[in-house]
Amino acid sequence: GDYSLEQFSDALRRGVRADGRQLYPAMPYTAYAKMTDEDIEALYAYFMHGIEPANDAPPETELPFPFNLRFSMKAWNLLFLDSDPFEPDPERSEQWNRGAYLVQGATHCGTCHTPRNALMAEKSSQALAGGSLGTWYAPDITDDPETGIGGWSRRELVDYLRTGHAGNGATAAGPMLEAIDLSFSRMPEEDVEAIAVYLLPEVESAAPAQPAPVERDAQTNIGQLIDDDTPAALGDITPGERVYRDQCAACHAPGGQGLNGLPALAGHPVLDKPNADNVAMAILVGVWPEHRQGMLGFADELGDQQIADVTNHLMSEFGHSDVRIDTARVAELRAGDPHA
Repeated sequence: GDYSLEQFSDALRRGVRADGRQLYPAMPYTAYAKMTDEDIEALYAYFMHGIEPANDAPPETELPFPFNLRFSMKAWNLLFLDSDPFEPDPERSEQWNRGAYLVQGATHCGTCHTPRNALMAEKSSQALAGGSLGTWYAPDITDDPETGIGGWSRRELVDYLRTGHAGNGATAAGPMLEAIDLSFSRMPEEDVEAIAVYLLPEVESAAPAQPAPVERDAQTNIGQLIDDDTPAALGDITPGERVYRDQCAACHAPGGQGLNGLPALAGHPVLDKPNADNVAMAILVGVWPEHRQGMLGFADELGDQQIADVTNHLMSEFGHSDVRIDTARVAELRAGDPHA
């Protein structure tokens, strides 16, 4: 509340507090450094005049030695902080440059989606190629058609950023869901479209062809579940399929097609990732659990072995993936997320 505009700018773009002490790059000043003076001034005006003051003291930062030495960040900044503001590419369109400015700066996508080196700096050579956030995995969002989102249309990406859902079945969860709820869904659509143009520069903007409809009749799917739930049939299923039938099939159908407008799991993009963390986390903590049609978490109902079993069943049966998770990793995910 007593920051000057210059102090506010230094905090956002240089990682220096008003008292001169260094901030850690968990506050993404490495990205905000790209922002223009005009946008910094607009933010300052908003914080000073549009936000009610709150006299709440944040928890003390507790890091082990040597990370608790804030002055060491000066050396880190010399190595890794690019303090030059964003420069438009004259060879690119105005829309592409707007998207680049937002992705690299204000929305700081690389903070989560770029892997980091041993000193926790973003690997610029692998920008947006995916990185672990501890309990959640921020996937590759480059335009690579195999590992990234190159197979998405721009319309799908815009819909995903504005609503958390896309026509290809993608559903946001975890930190990305928070970013959509609190940020992307509130942005002007033209800014979200600019982001899509920047991330998918070679993709046509036309709406994608609609996939063939899948069978979603509730009675048929429930009948299939009953027919398969005989002692003879149950003797042949895996523990993961047993958990799926008990906990998941009523909403997502035995074959993963989805029921009554609930998401299909067969071919879901979350099952095509280099690890299964996001699948296990969605089962542990849920997806949109505070919303009327959200999925509740199963942390209290299912043990680590059951979470691992059903996650591996989803990865293999519906994602046709060889990626697996074990109980030790599930336990780490459960312990690392306060909501699990």
